[in-house]
Amino acid sequence: MGCNRPSRELLGLKFATSLRRAGLVIAVDTNLLVYAHREDSSWHDAAFQRLAELAEGKAPWAIPWPCLHEFIAIVTHPRIYDPPTPLDMALEQVAAWLESPGLVLLSEVESYWEEIREVLKVSRVSGPQIHDARVVALCQLHGVEELWTADRDLGRFASLKARNPLVA
Repeated sequence: MGCNRPSRELLGLKFATSLRRAGLVIAVDTNLLVYAHREDSSWHDAAFQRLAELAEGKAPWAIPWPCLHEFIAIVTHPRIYDPPTPLDMALEQVAAWLESPGLVLLSEVESYWEEIREVLKVSRVSGPQIHDARVVALCQLHGVEELWTADRDLGRFASLKARNPLVA
């Protein structure tokens, strides 16, 4: 590839320690990714601007892998968007984000089970909220201090600061 950045296979636990030392690390939730991508979203301009600031900046920022999966599922879903984003275009969008030099992808590592278990026990969530707990656990596991999201439900997880950067 000719670039001096670590391969994606190395991201994860090895970078968790460096993220903890990096200062404020911001992770981005699915809804901001969707708004930044979909020009028909009323939040598009603001989300696009905020994501561009992260992607073009020098500070590390993060996206949990489950949020990338969910992004693709949402923008390509014909019952959610008419017309939906073509799969190739959604994949190109993800590839563009992956080019950001400061991006760290958050994934499960060996100690993930202990983290998600604790998040679930403390939050007492169930059903669809398990996905949110998974995102929170991944953020905590990797030393993320703030999650940018428009999802108010993430406020129920007191162990991670959830903030909507699209509103004042």
